[in-house]
Amino acid sequence: MNDHTPSDIRRLTLEGKDITLVGTAHISQDSVDTVRRVIEAEMPDTVCIELDAQRHRALQDQKHWESLNLIQVIRKGQAPFLMANLALAAFQKRMGLQTGVKPGSELAEAAALAKDRGMAVELVDREIRTTLLRAWRMTGLWRKMHLLATLVAGLFENQKLDEEELARLRQTDTLSAMLEEMGDMLPSVKTILVDERDQYMAHHIRNAPGKKIVAVVGAAHLPGIVNHISTGVSEQTIGEISVIPPKASLSKALPWIVPAVVAALFATGFFFGDRQQLADTALAWILANGLLAALGTLFALGHPLTVVAAFVAAPITSLNPTVGAGMVTGLVQAFVAAPTVCDMERVGEDLTTVRGWWNNRMTRVLLVFLFSSLGSAAGTLIAFHWLADLF
Repeated sequence: MNDHTPSDIRRLTLEGKDITLVGTAHISQDSVDTVRRVIEAEMPDTVCIELDAQRHRALQDQKHWESLNLIQVIRKGQAPFLMANLALAAFQKRMGLQTGVKPGSELAEAAALAKDRGMAVELVDREIRTTLLRAWRMTGLWRKMHLLATLVAGLFENQKLDEEELARLRQTDTLSAMLEEMGDMLPSVKTILVDERDQYMAHHIRNAPGKKIVAVVGAAHLPGIVNHISTGVSEQTIGEISVIPPKASLSKALPWIVPAVVAALFATGFFFGDRQQLADTALAWILANGLLAALGTLFALGHPLTVVAAFVAAPITSLNPTVGAGMVTGLVQAFVAAPTVCDMERVGEDLTTVRGWWNNRMTRVLLVFLFSSLGSAAGTLIAFHWLADLF
């Protein structure tokens, strides 16, 4: 292959299997052409693809957003996970618009070719939910805040790339390249999002059925996968990196500790403190939570009824560890300004612009969830400080 080809090809032979690894860029037409050429030349028994079942369905069904039940997503507490997915999708889609290739086209091409030629298809990537939850739960509090800020920024960033940057993106896996850059600041996240997936994919490629295998993976994963295929990855390791770790004890306890401490402070103030000052602080608690949650909802262009719901709900939900302000405002917004079929059809395009996030009714529900939650959290911190001053 020449130096200008954005894909790389590695060939391995072990245990009677011929494995051809094709490293691709997810927004490169050259990668699409290379995948097609290699599969047609090799005619493998099995084609392995860097996808999990969820991402595979999304690539196959471009209208999958139309069947999304947003109310159920919010009720089940999955809105943060959905927003993280959208943030990552928005980043890749914007890069794809600038290179002229839809993200994941080479993966879709590999799946389609395998199906047409009667080859087996193996989805060898770890479930995206497992990956994101492992990254979240195995990261410290301050690094979580940085990760959250990075994802939120990814929702709205509208970076324009010069020709040099575009050339670099065409020769790598955009998402993995971004994660590599985050590696120095968030090494634990890089380990989970990149290194563990290298192990996971290498194991499943090595154990794919058939004597001749072609695997299509992001170029940034290629060195790690080659290394792990050669050395092998134990079943025990795969089991360990496939598990979603439980929440840390502090994470479980904190939602209960804060309301308990606040209730104790109010009770102590009622019996032993200045009751007028206590009443003023209680009012401040209501106003701080309610106003900041309402302001966050307003910033997200929530419906007037949703703004009112934020003001009423936030002071209550801040003392209830089982229900958050964002859950209430998200549900209200989804009911009073329900996404239309057109919104669901256009969500893929609207992800690429800041204006689109606010104009699309589906993504606006998620913005209401996000900013009302942040407003309520800020209000709780401020009001808690005032309450502590009683003593």
